[in-house]
Amino acid sequence: MKLLIRNGRVVHPVTGTVELQDILAEDGKISLMEHGIAGEADRVIDAAGLMVAPGLVDMHVHLRDPGLTYKEDILTGCAAAARGGVTSVACMANTSPAVDCPEQVAYVLGRAREACGVEVYPIAALSKGLRGEEPTDAEALKKAGAVALSDDGNNVDNANLMRDVLITARRLEMPVLCHCEDTSMVAGRAVNEGSVSRQLWLEGRPAIAEEIMVMRDAMLAEETGAHVHICHVSTARSVDIIRKMKKKGVHITCETCPQYFTLTEDEVLIQGAMARVNPPLRTIKDVKGIIAGLKDGTIDVIATDHAPHSAEEKARPLSRAPSGMVGLETSLALALTHLYHAGRMDLPDLIRRMSTAPADILGISRGHMSLGAQADLTIFDLDEEWTIDPEQFASKARNTPFAGRKVKGKVKYTIVRGEVIYQDR
Repeated sequence: MKLLIRNGRVVHPVTGTVELQDILAEDGKISLMEHGIAGEADRVIDAAGLMVAPGLVDMHVHLRDPGLTYKEDILTGCAAAARGGVTSVACMANTSPAVDCPEQVAYVLGRAREACGVEVYPIAALSKGLRGEEPTDAEALKKAGAVALSDDGNNVDNANLMRDVLITARRLEMPVLCHCEDTSMVAGRAVNEGSVSRQLWLEGRPAIAEEIMVMRDAMLAEETGAHVHICHVSTARSVDIIRKMKKKGVHITCETCPQYFTLTEDEVLIQGAMARVNPPLRTIKDVKGIIAGLKDGTIDVIATDHAPHSAEEKARPLSRAPSGMVGLETSLALALTHLYHAGRMDLPDLIRRMSTAPADILGISRGHMSLGAQADLTIFDLDEEWTIDPEQFASKARNTPFAGRKVKGKVKYTIVRGEVIYQDR
C-alpha cells in the first residue's frame, strides 16, 4: 500500500521548521519526504493549502472501558480521537475494575485492536484498586504492555507508598503520572476556592492543595531519580515549582489541558456543572501562568484529560455532578485558536507539545515524522473556522464547556500506518 501526500506544508516539531514537501508512505512507514515526489501510489492526497504534522499523541485520556461504557468505550473513544487528529492515546486506569493487573492491560489492548486504528497505550494503576494502600506489580504490568503508572483521579496521599513506587519505576524506566491534589483539602468540593466559591456558598478546592503535592512529588523525584510527570497543571505557582525543579536537574515533566489556558473559574457561574473539572478552573492569573509555562517550555505537553460523562450525570446540581469534560475532538482547534492564532506559540512548538513530547515521555515510537517512522499523520486546515457542536461528536459524551464556541483550525485527515482512518467531508 502506497500513500502519497502532495503539496502540503509539513510541520517539523523537532527542527522547528515548516517546509513545502510531499510525503510518501509505503507499507505503513514514511519512505520519502521531499518536494515533487514522482510516481504512482494507491492513494494520493492533495494537501495544497493544508498543514501536515505528526499524528497527535494524547497522553491523558479516560476511555471508561471496562465497566463504565455507558460513558465511553474504547471504540468510541478511538473514533473521537481520530476526528481530533489524535493517532495515539494513553488511557488511564480508573475504570471498573481498575487496570491494576496484567489481565486488565490485555483486555484494553485486545479491545483496541477492534477499534478504528488509533494506537492505544494503557497506563496501569499505581496502587491496587486505586486505593493508595498497596503497590501494584509494576514489572508484570509493564510486561503486559503498560507504558506508565498512575492513580489519576486519585491523589496518592501516602508519601511512603509513592516513594516505593518511584524507586521501582526508576528501575523499570517507567514514568509515574501524578494527580496532585491533597485529598483532605479537596474531597467533595466542586470549584476553585475563591470568588466563585464564595458567591455560590460552597467550600472550594484551594490552589495550595495542588501545589503542595506538586512540590512533594517533585522532591520525591529528586530523591529517587525517578521520572515524575505532573498531570493537568492548573495553577501559576505549580508552574513556578516545576520550573525551579527542572532548573535543578530533577527528572520532572508536566502537562496542561486546553481548559486551563482558555477558561477561568467564572465559567462555572455561566455553565454550572459543565464547567466542573478536577483540578478546577482557576483565576485569570493562573491562566496567564499556564500560558507563560507553555511559552518558556516549562510545560512539556498539551493533553486533554478527556473525561466523558453521561448527560444525566452532568445534569445534576453542581455539588453532586461528576468532574470532567471531553476533549479529544476539540483540543487541536482550541490550542491553535488560543495559542497559535493568538500569537503566543509558534506552530512547530505547539505541535511538539501535542505529538513528539508526549510520545518521548511515554517512551513510545510515535509522534515523530522521519524516514522509516510509522506513517501516523494529521492533516489540518490552519485557518478554517468552525463552531464546536457536541451533537456532531463521535464520542458517546457531550460534556464540554466549549459548545457553541467558534474556533480556527480543522482536522481534514487522520492517518495511522499509512491508512486514512478519518476524513472530514
